[in-house]
Amino acid sequence: MSKDFLDSIRSRRSIYMIGKQPGISDERIAELIRQALQYTPSSFNMQSARAVLLLHEQHDELWSIVLETLRKVTEPEKFGATQQKIGSFAAGYGTVLFFDDTSVVGKFANKFPLYRDNFPVWAQQSNGMFQFSVWNLLEAEGLGANLQHYNPLIDEQVKERWDIPDVWQLIAQMPFGNPTGEAGEKTFQDIDQRFKMYR
Repeated sequence: MSKDFLDSIRSRRSIYMIGKQPGISDERIAELIRQALQYTPSSFNMQSARAVLLLHEQHDELWSIVLETLRKVTEPEKFGATQQKIGSFAAGYGTVLFFDDTSVVGKFANKFPLYRDNFPVWAQQSNGMFQFSVWNLLEAEGLGANLQHYNPLIDEQVKERWDIPDVWQLIAQMPFGNPTGEAGEKTFQDIDQRFKMYR
């Protein structure tokens, strides 16, 4: 199993050219996300991470919201490039929206005041692990994905459109679909400058 896991970590890349033919069922995609959400660790077993899966027209609508929001804040001469970029996300099959429930984080901060300032940080760390897990699971199923951050620009519209509780803070958006192009070249820093071992 560890070899399979390492293979998925090595293979996982930001794929920006994605399409609408995932090759697996909506139910399978949902189950992968549900399992990752349930089993991702969190400090004090806080479980503050939340997720919303948008597929088909719901996915398309999200990226229409993003595009129209950016149209209002982007210089006209630069909007063409923005439109092309957002179009590449909309070309995918679905999007996972990642949230943190701030009411849960606040409850734990009040319950354990000695660590109050740490709980928002720990929640973000757990959410990052959740995002990484979903990304690797999608990769293992042959899907391409990338991670975007158009929050807080789109927060209010997303909450209103999909009836998201006000205490859910939008963290990231992950569009995905079947890969229709290759990932760009990735370079690595010298690992010996990033890792130390003492024994």
